[in-house]
Amino acid sequence: MQVHLVDGTYELFRYFYSPGGGHKNASDEQIGAVRGVLRSLVGMLDEGATHIGVATDQVIRSFRNDLWPGYKTGEDVDPLLLFQFPLLEEALAALGLTVWAMNEVEADDALGAAAMLAADNDQVERVVICTPDKDLAQCVGGKVVQFDRRAGQFRDADAVLEKYGVLPESIPDWLALVGDTADGFPGLAGWGAKTAAAVLRKYNHLENIPHAAGQWDVAGVRGAPKLAATLSADYDNAVLFKVLATLVTDLDVGVVSDWQWTGPTSDFETWCNRLDAPDVARKVQKILADRG
Repeated sequence: MQVHLVDGTYELFRYFYSPGGGHKNASDEQIGAVRGVLRSLVGMLDEGATHIGVATDQVIRSFRNDLWPGYKTGEDVDPLLLFQFPLLEEALAALGLTVWAMNEVEADDALGAAAMLAADNDQVERVVICTPDKDLAQCVGGKVVQFDRRAGQFRDADAVLEKYGVLPESIPDWLALVGDTADGFPGLAGWGAKTAAAVLRKYNHLENIPHAAGQWDVAGVRGAPKLAATLSADYDNAVLFKVLATLVTDLDVGVVSDWQWTGPTSDFETWCNRLDAPDVARKVQKILADRG
């Protein structure tokens, strides 16, 4: 059995800013992004996916905003995009998919929790997290892989190491040091991606990095004394940034058997008509017929 975990927020943003994302229906509702995501996930079902969970976070704010005032908010998000979040959640639920609409935590947290749960299930052979988001790279390893659907690229632990220079377990530490502009925290001054990766390949976690450069057993790091001094002086923020970058996985996401797709609800055809996508309803019926 394979489990597919989809970043619904990323998908909605992606389709909103793609050609056709501004489509409006007869009621003058902008629904192009919802229609795009729906078609895409039906495509996954058509390709054989059986267990799918989709996570969204329309509120965008989370507990992390209380920890760091600069953390991302939804203030700059286009209202026409925000309008489509509840439509997406309801349309996907009508399709019969499991939807985790997160409020106090983020979609990434739900994906991480589901990945951990699925990886512990003996019946699951592979867990595919469908997002290119670097935050989710921390979940990769063993049964769990990351999949960039747009690029068609799978990423296992070796590929994470190749891309970021650190193992998946060190991704939160790496983000804490280099920062994450998308999430709104700056990292530590002077700590670039390559330098942070070189140090973390030796020490794995920022808590293990000596605060004096003379104690570093890392060759070829330029400006080591200044970097060590910065880490020592700004250590509390580094630890806080790591908290911001670490996924919360002790969440209730149900059980793996809950995520099996068995068909749409009676509302699905109505949703397809609202989204100007009657062809999607027909395709879903064909998928059901093909699966017997």
